Order: sequence, then structure tokens, then C-alpha cells
Amino acid sequence: MSRWSVKPPIERIRNGYRINLADEERELVRRLLAELQALLVGSSDNPALKRIFPAAYHLAEHAEQDAEYQRLMREELVASRLSAILTVNEAFDAKPPLSESQILALMQSLNGLRLVIGTMLDVSEEEDLSEVDDDAPDAGEHHLYGFLSWLLEWTVRALDPQADV
Repeated sequence: MSRWSVKPPIERIRNGYRINLADEERELVRRLLAELQALLVGSSDNPALKRIFPAAYHLAEHAEQDAEYQRLMREELVASRLSAILTVNEAFDAKPPLSESQILALMQSLNGLRLVIGTMLDVSEEEDLSEVDDDAPDAGEHHLYGFLSWLLEWTVRALDPQADV
């Protein structure tokens, strides 16, 4: 029986939310968020950020409009993600109940991490992560992607207004 069969990693409680992660899991997420933060404030042409800043215009003949969109929106998108990372780090130190805005920041941050790792792994919707061989050179990254996906799923579940309290 999984330890989460008793307490989910993220849950809705009477006056808000609670994060039920072990210290080492929190530290892993913090470390990953620090790496994401460094990517966000670093070089703007890092290919790992492709899914974080998707094209607004997909046709080649609209490349100029897309470049203008990226120029106008990138700073705002980076600021939003950096703010969410700060909020998550504060939430990890806070006592429950946590607010919905803190859990939404967690959701945004987990999704950002998944987008970057998924880009690095070239993950597609058709891929079954359970089929990744443990001896594969990138097995650890696939397991990490799966862990973040699992946390994101529980975060979304906790935000569901129909969730049990």
C-alpha cells in the first residue's frame, strides 16, 4: 500500500490546502525550482525553454509577428513564473492552511518544471513513461518527470471544488 493512500501529497483541507511532502521531496522541488529560476533569468534562447515560451504565431510567414509577441510578452511571463517560484518556496515553509493562490503558484511551477524536462526529453503525449527502461541513460530524468506529473495531478485534484474536505 502506498503511503499516499492515507494522505495525498497535496490536499484540500477545511480552510485551505496542505502540502504533505517529505523533507527530501520538498528539497528536490526547491532545487529544481532554483534551476528553473536560473534558466528563466539566463539566456533567452535556451532550447529547454521552448515550451515555456511557445510561439503565438506558428506559420513561417508570421515569424515577424511572433518575434514581436515574444519581445512584448517574455518579460511578463518570466516575472509571473519567478513570482510563482518565490510563492512556492514560501508555501513550503508555511504552516497550513495554505491559500489557493499558493497552490496555484505550485501548479504553475510544477507545470513549468515538467515543460522544461519534457522538452529536454522530447516527451510526447503518446509516450508511456512506464515503458522507460531503468537502464536507459535518461531513466532518472524520466522518473523525475513522472514524479512532477504525479505532483501536478494531485495539485489539480486538490484545487477541484468538488474534492472531499
